[in-house]
Amino acid sequence: MKPVAVRTLAWVAAGTALLATFALYHRPEFLVNLADQLWSCF
Repeated sequence: MKPVAVRTLAWVAAGTALLATFALYHRPEFLVNLADQLWSCF
């Protein structure tokens, strides 16, 4: 693959991951579940 195509694909993947993360923060039950999992480590 060309370097430009690889760079574009990397930016698209990063953007998709960020959008998925932001979408999960609009679900309160996800945040509670995440906090419970983090707290259970201690």
